[in-house]
Amino acid sequence: MSVDNDNINYESLPEDSSLYAQLLAGAFAGIMEHSVMFPIDALKTRIQANHMSTKLLSQISKISASEGSFALWKGVQSVILGAGPAHAVYFGTYEFCKAHLIEKDKLHTHQPVKTAISGAMATIASDALLNPFDTIKQRMQLATRSKIWNTMKSIYKNEGFIAFYYSYPATIAMNIPFTALNFVVYESSIKLFNPTESYNPLIHCLSGGISGALAAATTTPLDVIKTTLQVRGSEKVQLQVLRKADTFNKAAVAIYKIYGWKGFLKGLKPRVIASIPATAISWTSYECAKHFLLPRHNGY
Repeated sequence: MSVDNDNINYESLPEDSSLYAQLLAGAFAGIMEHSVMFPIDALKTRIQANHMSTKLLSQISKISASEGSFALWKGVQSVILGAGPAHAVYFGTYEFCKAHLIEKDKLHTHQPVKTAISGAMATIASDALLNPFDTIKQRMQLATRSKIWNTMKSIYKNEGFIAFYYSYPATIAMNIPFTALNFVVYESSIKLFNPTESYNPLIHCLSGGISGALAAATTTPLDVIKTTLQVRGSEKVQLQVLRKADTFNKAAVAIYKIYGWKGFLKGLKPRVIASIPATAISWTSYECAKHFLLPRHNGY
């Protein structure tokens, strides 16, 4: 028995697909997205947290020479631990919401509003799980020497459990528009470049890169605020106005006071550079996982 690929909607898993298939595809996409471009993300964190030059190649060379070739990989363990489960929840929630918001006979049509709502619900759920891991990652990226367990204990001992969620409101404020733009631009691009909706890794990769670039550029100011909240307790943060910034508003005021309006664009270049391949990898990996999980799930 064969599968008619022309009738498969690759923008969402089929109605009878198992939750296991949805979660596994999402977990695979999340780990691939965050781990491959991790060094650029680490550089972005340092630029946003410190007075660093935005010349990426020179900074990478300088850090590698002074701290070792693996310096920009510090904190990747936290990402791997958190990204899999969080992205499984992310894509699983997205598929669930989309299936309940969009009528069955309209799944193949362009539904940007309902797609955006599904993406927003997905990010609220996944960020609740990922935020502590992301906070640990940010601290490890700034530390000279650090281990995931020691970093977690230090944050809890010195700042309390709430420190893992100081940035959650800022993360939600950033990721809801990021996710909405990501899903809407991605699916709009797919409809434009691949109207037959057949499995095409090149188109998925291209559409993912476009959606990632636009979403990252638009939400960079919120990402700067998020980073400020996550690294405020780090020994690398010396300014008291930044160390005392424990709310969204305090962080925004502190950034403006120190850097002016330009401060909200710190890390824009590495954020966009990292997001293009990361989002492309995420979507391509997700579609690839669905492509191989779909026949297995249906018993072919």
